[in-house]
Amino acid sequence: MLHAMSTTVEAASERSAAEVNEEIRALWLRSGGTLSVEQREEYRRLVLEWSTATPSPSRAA
Repeated sequence: MLHAMSTTVEAASERSAAEVNEEIRALWLRSGGTLSVEQREEYRRLVLEWSTATPSPSRAA
């Protein structure tokens, strides 16, 4: 049995992982540690974006 595979490619985030992570941290700070239903959806979206984001350039020591 053959299954159809999706051929769509999701675009990588244009923001760096560090930028998205900062937004995630801000969301948690604004929420006081407890996310509402809407905030959980935003968190989920941000985590998915973070997982596809480009790594931040490393700083030279």
